[in-house]
Amino acid sequence: MIEVKLVWPSAKLSPNVKQHWAVKAAAVKKYRRECFIETKFQVPNVIKPEGRLTLEVEFYPPQRRAYDRDNLLARMKSGIDGMADALGINDKEFATVVVKVADQLGSFVMVRITGENDAKENQRPDGQGR
Repeated sequence: MIEVKLVWPSAKLSPNVKQHWAVKAAAVKKYRRECFIETKFQVPNVIKPEGRLTLEVEFYPPQRRAYDRDNLLARMKSGIDGMADALGINDKEFATVVVKVADQLGSFVMVRITGENDAKENQRPDGQGR
């Protein structure tokens, strides 16, 4: 399993924000680069999980308000791309994407990548998760 803690994505990355294309392009480039660097720092020696990959994105919001999961995931697109680049993983390899919003505040995003073998190791003898 690979786990990376990333900074909260800017509101400028939201698909609902009306702004000049150049402003959004700059925000996309900046966030992708930040996530690339942070991933390289947190995971210096990458061991890619085997089999079909699951991407779990858990948002720890900066404030207690309702966040739309679709928009949060859209905000993360450039961050996921940067993280995948840093790990040497093609993002089309993510067979399953799980999006969660935590109850705790934090202003960050936890991203976990697991493979089929990781899931099998975490199974109980009756085939259920732990």
